[in-house]
Amino acid sequence: MLTFEVQSAKEKYPMKLLVNIDHIATLRNARGEGYPDPVEAARVCEEAGAAGIVFHLRGDRRHIRDQDVSRLKEHVRGKLDFEMSASDEMLEICTEVNPHLCTLVPEGREELTTEGGLKMATVYDDYEKRVFPKLRETDIEISLFLDPNPEDIELAHKLGTDAIELHTGTFANAEPGKQQHELTRLRKAANMANDLGIKVNAGHGLNLDKLPDLLETITVLNEVSIGHALISKSIYWGLERTVKSYLEIIEDFYG
Repeated sequence: MLTFEVQSAKEKYPMKLLVNIDHIATLRNARGEGYPDPVEAARVCEEAGAAGIVFHLRGDRRHIRDQDVSRLKEHVRGKLDFEMSASDEMLEICTEVNPHLCTLVPEGREELTTEGGLKMATVYDDYEKRVFPKLRETDIEISLFLDPNPEDIELAHKLGTDAIELHTGTFANAEPGKQQHELTRLRKAANMANDLGIKVNAGHGLNLDKLPDLLETITVLNEVSIGHALISKSIYWGLERTVKSYLEIIEDFYG
């Protein structure tokens, strides 16, 4: 396991697991049937101990669909994190649904999944004038999905975001010789954001093998979101056992 000399996470910060259930909907949509049901999956995840549920309503509705969103709002008992682009359509839906958290992410039609963080220098003016004012009319907490770049974190702080979600995909997919470099970048970015008073979340590409290294490296995480790897593993293990396996890792560091 990759190690750094850091204060023990369990001495300082609690941390929560949120499960992204998008790919339950992907499987359902492959046949056009009504199952598997993302809302039922959300129930199983929460009963197994997950602190909340993440979903990404994309413009092309490739997995989660509008009816799923309203049902998730009705049935999820823990934290509900609405991942979305900053389009006018999504802003309208989000403010109507009123989730606990809105995580703003870049979105491209050709991508298989979100491929990186927001480029804050590119979106800053639009977010300041159009996006944040709309969301600030509600009590929805705002998070920005960012790569571990200091300049992006500085602009996120200037914008007044409540939280950031660090993109962990580059670390998760890195060759072994490059993983420690990516972990160092994530640690520095997380500490910088925390020092600025921004909540630090993380997600993308994490699995049972990568999560321990991340938790050993970053002691200031508030939440971690895991979807594809968790749902994939549940095909073999079942959803309840898989969620509990992730929670056991978290308990080792934050128990």
